[in-house]
Amino acid sequence: MEKNPAPQSAFPRLLIAGSGGSTGKTLVALGLGRFFADRGLTVQAFKKGPDYIDTAWLSLAAGRVARNLDLYFLDSPELRGVFQRAATGMDLSLIEGNRGLYDGRDNSGSCSTAEVARVVAAPVILVLNAAKMTRTAAALVSGLAGFEADVNIAGVVLNRVGAQRHSNAVIAAIERHTDIPVLGALPRLNPVPIPEGSMGLATRHGGIWERAEEIVERLARLMAEHVDCERLLEIGRSAPTMPLAAESFSPAPFVAGAERACIGYVRDHALWFYYPENLEALANAGAELVQLSLLSPEAWPELDGLYLGGGFPEYFSERIAGNTAHLAAIRGLAGLGAPIYAECGGAMLLMESIAIDGAAYAMAGLFASSSVCEAKPQGLGYVTARVVADNPFYKKGEYFKGHEFHYSRCVLRGSADLALELENHSGSATGMGQGRDGFIKGNVFACYTHIYAPAVPHWAANFVRLAREFRQRRGVPRASITAE
Repeated sequence: MEKNPAPQSAFPRLLIAGSGGSTGKTLVALGLGRFFADRGLTVQAFKKGPDYIDTAWLSLAAGRVARNLDLYFLDSPELRGVFQRAATGMDLSLIEGNRGLYDGRDNSGSCSTAEVARVVAAPVILVLNAAKMTRTAAALVSGLAGFEADVNIAGVVLNRVGAQRHSNAVIAAIERHTDIPVLGALPRLNPVPIPEGSMGLATRHGGIWERAEEIVERLARLMAEHVDCERLLEIGRSAPTMPLAAESFSPAPFVAGAERACIGYVRDHALWFYYPENLEALANAGAELVQLSLLSPEAWPELDGLYLGGGFPEYFSERIAGNTAHLAAIRGLAGLGAPIYAECGGAMLLMESIAIDGAAYAMAGLFASSSVCEAKPQGLGYVTARVVADNPFYKKGEYFKGHEFHYSRCVLRGSADLALELENHSGSATGMGQGRDGFIKGNVFACYTHIYAPAVPHWAANFVRLAREFRQRRGVPRASITAE
């Protein structure tokens, strides 16, 4: 397969969208990403919206760290800048949408997949679940293609088609009633290669991640057998040239010669929800980042700060509870005044316990509360957070944007002064309860709200400043943290 002959400003790209949720667009995006990467192309994957799980799979499929494109956090020029920054020099960029093509935060479709397609002028490949329909598929494609201006549906991939007779009938109907080509027809897969979990695609627990490489290779073979991948690449290369955007996310670079602060972040099967931009922002602000694990017995190095992202600590709560040295290290850091920032799963870790399936497991116990895991979402959606209490990371009275997605609820033991008031912008984000979020204890801040660093540009600088001040106060050489 020929490498991209186009100039970098052309940014060959495709957006994989669905007629609705669970149409198969993720399977198509993963399969295409691995198919093109296996053939020597450099592929950059993106996921529309706030998402950690699909981006993990997309990163594996394409062999590069996937990025998120989110118009709630970024305005149009900023989003173009984030896209171009990652897409520069790539042979192809693949953007996976979410939900249906035109579904957004409100009735006007703000932040929809279609809006992202317009902002980056990406040809759209529509994935349509064609089970139990023939001519209706043509009506759906026709209606979606004409619903909004400037959305270029350049091709259709059918999913869940039956026998060849069914496939032929659907293709004939679409090509008779529209001018949009059908570029593939995928058979019904039973079982589906990647089962869905409580928070979307299953991953990192239940054994699925151990088979991830095998799964994406299977999907690549599926694309090779049933999709016209050469034609898709041609469509991607024919995407219109984009004017180069101004750099949208360029935090003040680290000053050479200044002292770096050592900030650890847990990345293992329990906690792994980190936007790459968040880690990049910390590094640019002067952090020396050290990857840690809660599940390994290996001792942590001495740290000047600790970042605990989200994830699935509930599925590993027994192992975490048994690793008392790491929990003691967290308590020791907090007691010494080191800055600790925890989001969602990380915040659960700082409570007294995590309860799941009728059993409770002891955690770090920095806050008089526990988390209880439920069968349905307890917080979901975009929020604007208003800072209502003094804390080391945010100024009282300021606002910042974030999002929630968690199945645990916080149970307070007594009262607590929480730093944030949340205003919902989609879904029903709840924080620690009743729309309040953000535990504070010394230099520790723990909340259910996830942030995206480009939308909160001072967060990384504040974090690193606190870590540097902590290191200067201690004034001791680094050594391994031990349980206290």
